Amino acid sequence: LMRVGVLASGGGTNLQALIDGAGSDYEIVLVASDKKDARALQRARSAGITAQVIADPRDGPAMVSQLDAHGLDLVVLAGYLKLVPTEVVARFADKIVNIHPALLPSFGGKGMYGSRVHEAVIEAGVALSGVTVHLVDEKFDRGQILAQWPVPVLSGDSAAALQRRVLEVEHEILPEVVRQAARHGRPVVLRPSLGSFAPADTTVLDFERC
Repeated sequence: LMRVGVLASGGGTNLQALIDGAGSDYEIVLVASDKKDARALQRARSAGITAQVIADPRDGPAMVSQLDAHGLDLVVLAGYLKLVPTEVVARFADKIVNIHPALLPSFGGKGMYGSRVHEAVIEAGVALSGVTVHLVDEKFDRGQILAQWPVPVLSGDSAAALQRRVLEVEHEILPEVVRQAARHGRPVVLRPSLGSFAPADTTVLDFERC
């Protein structure tokens, strides 16, 4: 089994999707958060997973020690809002993945998270948003893209409505990326096998390795 650690700052719905998707390919052995009252930590404890607070998200050596103590093969950022220190990126090179609620490289970067992303998408008047999973480097939302899935922006969409539809896709695509990483021993690039576009209500994704 691939040993996975998850970093999350908020409610942890993507964490829950990962917990629900765990099984023969991977196991979540650690959930850590920069916020001691994060709902994600409660979800971890309810699932019997070690839950820890990151004392100082800027302290790279301390974070490396904290993560190394659990023998992690992969680190997943699931709604983690802090920049990962360079020491952590170096220690887990090509072994940290992040999920972003838009089609990068658009609508990414510092401060672009949660509803802010969806508000920016709607303000820009684009017809398509979506989900991106990418490797993590020293900059926000800049690492190699591993998988993307489009979500159309509908006429009259609110940020909240778009966010709900994007989140449904997040809950499908992130566990699949982790499953494929476990099967290949490392994160791999995936593509939607159904083509470049899927209906907004698609709930089952079928991925093939590129």
